[in-house]
Amino acid sequence: MKKYLALIIAFALFSCEGNKDILLPKADKTIVADVQEHSPIYIFFKVEDKDTIAEVNRKNSIVSTNWIFNIDKRLPLRLVIPELIKLQAKKDKSMHKNEAAENFFSYANDVKKTMAFLPFTKVKYTLGKPLINSIYFGKNDLLKFNSQLLKKDELQGYINNLMIEHESEIFVSFDKNLSYDEYIKNKIFMNSIKITKKGILISNLEYIF
Repeated sequence: MKKYLALIIAFALFSCEGNKDILLPKADKTIVADVQEHSPIYIFFKVEDKDTIAEVNRKNSIVSTNWIFNIDKRLPLRLVIPELIKLQAKKDKSMHKNEAAENFFSYANDVKKTMAFLPFTKVKYTLGKPLINSIYFGKNDLLKFNSQLLKKDELQGYINNLMIEHESEIFVSFDKNLSYDEYIKNKIFMNSIKITKKGILISNLEYIF
């Protein structure tokens, strides 16, 4: 982990091979502090002819290890998610896959000045819109449950007070134009939500549209 701890010196400026930089997302909370036996995946922010491109480098990745995804926070989800889908599929289909190996997003804890990691091994992405029971994160801190506008500090209570007659899955969806930085912050927020209502489950299926 020394390589990742040193990275925080510049707060979230990740310099790696080829003198390319990755600006990591920052948050004030650590979900996972350390990841052993890992391989890095890099997704760089690149501009070509005024077009933004997500440039992937996974040449040092080993399928049997945990994968740490170092993704530039400036990239929009519409560019990041298709690459994640492809990379997840490659790992899942590999004959050398380790069933115990996980996938993590890296980010910077700007309070502790350390690296932090967010697991997403079980998350499956869909490029589309959920039909029912959706928490939606949009631009400018927009948050909705179905059509109900909410503040973040209202979401947990709203979910736990839902009237349900049978077990229900709640899906999480994101505006495809959100930055990866906003996505990670919203994911960390969702990690803090405590569901006490019996029969309600937050789905591992995430929608991007």
